[in-house]
Amino acid sequence: MKLLKEVVLQLFNKEVSIDTIQSIGGGCIHHAGVFQFEENKYFLKWNKRSSQMFETEAIGLGLLDQTNSVSIPKVIGFGTLGEIDYLCLEYISSAAPKASFWEEFGSSLAQLHKHSASTFGLNHHNFIGSLPQSNNPHNSWSEFFIRERLEPLIERASDNGLIDTSTNSKFERLFAELPNLIPVEKPALLHGDLWSGNFLVGSEGQPVIFDPAVYYGHREAELAFTRMFGGFDPIFYHSYNEAFPVQDGIEERVDIFNLYPLLVHVNLFGASYLSGINRTLSRFT
Repeated sequence: MKLLKEVVLQLFNKEVSIDTIQSIGGGCIHHAGVFQFEENKYFLKWNKRSSQMFETEAIGLGLLDQTNSVSIPKVIGFGTLGEIDYLCLEYISSAAPKASFWEEFGSSLAQLHKHSASTFGLNHHNFIGSLPQSNNPHNSWSEFFIRERLEPLIERASDNGLIDTSTNSKFERLFAELPNLIPVEKPALLHGDLWSGNFLVGSEGQPVIFDPAVYYGHREAELAFTRMFGGFDPIFYHSYNEAFPVQDGIEERVDIFNLYPLLVHVNLFGASYLSGINRTLSRFT
């Protein structure tokens, strides 16, 4: 495989004859596979030129890694070869979860969230899935959530005929109430796309997170995201709350925060996800 040889040359500055990459399924955006070089395994993602998607992913992984709070795959490098962009990470081999897996996962995420910033947002934009994610800074979470998270996706969905004027009106009413519905929190460093498909069990039975959409946000947005598809083990939430107690009433706010990932799904996969959005809007407006 010519691409693999060129990637190895660019990353390791060595000319080799390797030409085998084991394809990995499951991704809906990029090609992905595993290759071995000098006794080590590496994970490779590649696609046609993708507007800095791999660069921002690498930066996000670096930000998470710098906190020393949660395990992530190390970034080996990223780059461009002709019309192809790629990202190379260390390969994480899986094992059975250790007995303390969920306890460790909850406490490590809590430690991540203790890393703060002066504003909500980030110093660059990135992506959630294949969608652009705007991170312009705001002092207020409600303002950030409305302007940088909900409004861009509402506009995109409206332009594509997925959201009607009635739903738009309900959103406007919710926006007026948001400051009264969401408690004040300092900005917290978030993985940004933390659901069951974006973590795995590492070689030592530990939690490892990947595919981030990093920004400084309200930490309840992250906890709500983990509940999108059935939620994590209850021990995870108990451990998190012991390490970094959440404010009362969080269960009532989960659906508000999850308007964002639901809008992501509407824009990526269609109007079938509107029912959950409309239920939440009807409840709070």
